[in-house]
Amino acid sequence: MRLSTVVFSLLALGTVLSSAQAAMFEPQTFTLANGMRVVVIEDRRAPVVTHMVWYKVGAADEQPGKSGIAHFLEHLMFKGTPSVPPGEFSKIVARNGGRDNAFTSQDYTAYFQNVARDRLELVMRMEADRMTHLRLTDKEVLPERDVILEERRSTLDNNPRSVLSEQMSAVQFMNHPYRKSIIGWEHEMRGLTTKDALEFYGKYYAPNNAILIVAGDINAKELRPLAEKYYGVIKAKAVVPRNRPQEPPQLAPRRISLTDARVRQPSWTRTYLAPTRTAGEKQHAIPLEVLSQILSGSTGRLDTQLVQGEGVATSAGSAYDDNAVDQSMFYLFASPKPGTDMAVLEAGIDKVIADLLDKGVTEEELARAKISLRASAIYARDDAASGARIFGAALLAGQSIEEIEAWPEMVAKVTVADVNAAARAVLDLRRSVTGQLLPKAEK
Repeated sequence: MRLSTVVFSLLALGTVLSSAQAAMFEPQTFTLANGMRVVVIEDRRAPVVTHMVWYKVGAADEQPGKSGIAHFLEHLMFKGTPSVPPGEFSKIVARNGGRDNAFTSQDYTAYFQNVARDRLELVMRMEADRMTHLRLTDKEVLPERDVILEERRSTLDNNPRSVLSEQMSAVQFMNHPYRKSIIGWEHEMRGLTTKDALEFYGKYYAPNNAILIVAGDINAKELRPLAEKYYGVIKAKAVVPRNRPQEPPQLAPRRISLTDARVRQPSWTRTYLAPTRTAGEKQHAIPLEVLSQILSGSTGRLDTQLVQGEGVATSAGSAYDDNAVDQSMFYLFASPKPGTDMAVLEAGIDKVIADLLDKGVTEEELARAKISLRASAIYARDDAASGARIFGAALLAGQSIEEIEAWPEMVAKVTVADVNAAARAVLDLRRSVTGQLLPKAEK
């Protein structure tokens, strides 16, 4: 690397670091008397707001035999209350120039609306209404059960990559409920009933089991009267705390191979059981984010050595998400170049990882990764909705506001030794699952 390039990189890093010394979003927060936490991210650049309600319940909290009920209830929340007829919620939002949706993960279920500032009270009233007054009968529930079954077929069963990912999670987690499919196992989804949905709703949907996040053209002083008016009057419930079974030590590598006639491009994936910022060896979480950045992208080790160098792959990279209540996974993935045997590709990846564990990362790689990560924190501030999602996912995983805001500074403090220690702790073949997606050979 030329001296001028080194100087430029250091100057760029200094610029990013100094720009990120301020808090990421500087949120304001308060808690209602019923225990509902409220977070406000003020952004006056446009007269719009993102209104989100996050419930502390997801697929990993479902009872055995009821997989998919969290996602099913997400759908059913649009089926109406005494004051909002079935199917009218989204239509009302759309007629007022907004858009809405919802999503379910292993750890949470979230509902959001993006609307003009002067329509905020409207969506707050409707969202608070369905927190307590959801009305369900077989007439609404049974047809929607067919909808989620079709969603599973169209988005998961018809996609071999998604099928492999689902199977690999089930193999990676032997005991923890993260092994379950978020959308649900089909044979259990078929048995979900109106009674199941109402029991799940009554058990988990409560103000003291939710976080309200509003981002955009408003501050906490302006929001508080509305929050008190619509959410503050809802009574708290006795919510059972999470008590999830944890993973036993993984002592041997696991492998899975899926062959499917629909596959046109083979692929290779490996996952390692990994800590997060709230579970396991938490000190490795931020360094693992840096490590993933070092391995990924056009300048990352996997691409430069396997795609640009040896030419055994058409693509290669890594991924890691430290936002989970319990342990997560660190991913490696690649697709072989046409004519390259999968064993040759895997040997090349193993060689990259072995070299990483033996020699460690370099100061140059660390500096480049920090620039990219810290820049992403600055870019995230350009969109208030992004801030709402960042805070929702992190808070529901168990992080504090202070920890979320300090993320850029935590990244800045990561050292080469930290990254190497995290790599050697996590990239252990005994803690891995290796998956192959292969085309079915012609007869």
